[in-house]
Amino acid sequence: MGAEQKERILRFYRGSEGEETAIRLLDLIESLMKTRKFRLSAFLDPYGQEIAETICAGCDGIRLDFSGGYAGAERQRALLCHRDFAGTPGGYEIACISAAWNGQFAHLLHRDVLGAVMGLGIDRSSIGDILVASDTAKIICDMKIADFLCENLTAIGAVHVAAERANLEEIAPREERTKEIRATVASLRLDAIVAAGFGISRSRAADDISSDKVKLNWQSAGSASKNIRQGDVLSMRGRGRVEVTEVRGQTKKGRTVVVLHRYF
Repeated sequence: MGAEQKERILRFYRGSEGEETAIRLLDLIESLMKTRKFRLSAFLDPYGQEIAETICAGCDGIRLDFSGGYAGAERQRALLCHRDFAGTPGGYEIACISAAWNGQFAHLLHRDVLGAVMGLGIDRSSIGDILVASDTAKIICDMKIADFLCENLTAIGAVHVAAERANLEEIAPREERTKEIRATVASLRLDAIVAAGFGISRSRAADDISSDKVKLNWQSAGSASKNIRQGDVLSMRGRGRVEVTEVRGQTKKGRTVVVLHRYF
């Protein structure tokens, strides 16, 4: 990759939430081109994966694959392999930790588990998906920190937990429930689509957007007045995500007809 191409990519992502991810990926690619072997990224959210695909699409001779440890994982690691590399890449180096507690006396959520893990000084990029059940949580992580988690994750908040290694093969593929929503909205403003997709009032939607609970295409949504387009994906903390599948014409009263798919 030439210096001009690298600067063009950096300029495109500069000032956005993707800037740091783009810098890290470009550094990986630069190292890859020198060694002509393979490189493994940290865990990437869907937006980070999109950045990786965009950057690698402009680079000749790089094969890009993803894995999050199980089928349907949201957070995944990127494996970049040079076309001249004739060996076998070392794998994705992903481990699974099972943290168990007494479910009769404690109800823990995803944010509780993530907070406890990051409270140990672990960077978010070292953690993949966290799958929480009534009395256990499966924590997908970088293999390098697996033993550390087993030894040091002894409590989540005030709840005692026992952490141990678990098999990735035991994790069932992610199954998402989908609901189609046909709605008419006053406009294609973000708050109007969020309200229709998640079944809340428009004022509540505006509050959630300003509180940064809503992501637009995996980035901070920003202004509630932002216009939404067909293909956009809205996600809300604790409520899943909504895809704008189709934007149709207007009704006689001037409202816009949209078809949304909500994923739970």
